[in-house]
Amino acid sequence: MIHRNRFRDNLGWLSSFLLIFACTATSQEQESAKAPEEAEAPIPVIFDTDIGTDIDDTWALAQLLASPELDLRLVVTDSGDTETRARIVAKMLEAAGRTDVPIGIGVPEPEAENLPIGQAPWADDVNLDEYPGTVYRDGVGALIDVVKASEVPVTLLAVGPVPNLVSALEREPSLAQRVRVVAMSGSVDRGYDRAAEPSAEYNVAARVPAAKQLYGAGWDLLIAPLDTAGQLQVTGDAYRRLVESESRTVQALLEGYRVWEPTFQWGDFDVDRESSVLFDALAVALAYDESLCTTPTLDLIVTDDGFTRRDDDGKPTRVCLEWTEGARERLQDDLVVRLLRLP
Repeated sequence: MIHRNRFRDNLGWLSSFLLIFACTATSQEQESAKAPEEAEAPIPVIFDTDIGTDIDDTWALAQLLASPELDLRLVVTDSGDTETRARIVAKMLEAAGRTDVPIGIGVPEPEAENLPIGQAPWADDVNLDEYPGTVYRDGVGALIDVVKASEVPVTLLAVGPVPNLVSALEREPSLAQRVRVVAMSGSVDRGYDRAAEPSAEYNVAARVPAAKQLYGAGWDLLIAPLDTAGQLQVTGDAYRRLVESESRTVQALLEGYRVWEPTFQWGDFDVDRESSVLFDALAVALAYDESLCTTPTLDLIVTDDGFTRRDDDGKPTRVCLEWTEGARERLQDDLVVRLLRLP
């Protein structure tokens, strides 16, 4: 009798276990079936860039192409000779096999003072009329059309002096309610080269009236200032992995870097051993991951001499002010991992 009771008890336990296992398996199957439907869709992005002046824009374009969280719907060239900048974009997109991404030629500024487009010779062989992808001569119009056509808010990723965004707002004032803006812009507490005092950051100082409109438009604005964006650089073994990579996109990036590097007058970088400072990489990453830094809302004004300063009369602006613990190192490592996946 004792043995039979034990057997009956064990049998009951086994039956209960099998029932729980079956329910759990069914639940997991149901969750798996739901997963594709519930997966978050990539964030639609427009990249507004003064590519060619500093090489970090080219790194940022490659980073965008390597970020599955983002759906790059348009690249618009910004500031000065926007057609030359479009040729650089075209060459990078073709190297990456991404001529499906349209290019918009931004507002031309033939009389504007600009830093040299040091990367321009790298794309001298590009004829935009023969480019296999779509090129919009009216880049601002294309930007507006992409925003209007999107069923969800578009993220405007701005890493230059932003005359295009000013023109877009003038043509379509409702744009401010339909987009989120993430910009590499400004300097709040720290400046270039990690200085303890803020600097007149280039994207602001180069077009102060445009910067004032950027900060005052009333849209959802998150800036990556020099305080954090000025601390990103790829060096050592991580950089060596890029140099030795067989990725044609990465090699195109480094080829453009080698053309640009001798023209750069405000730093000294060894193209075979390290990247330059990758200011724009943080802005790209913030488009899909704001946990990289603290983002206090500060009242900021743009001064006539190109500074972004705290002021009680300033506009509320979300600022990537401090890195969260270990985030800078993680982003630098993650950037390399992503780039190595490119074709």
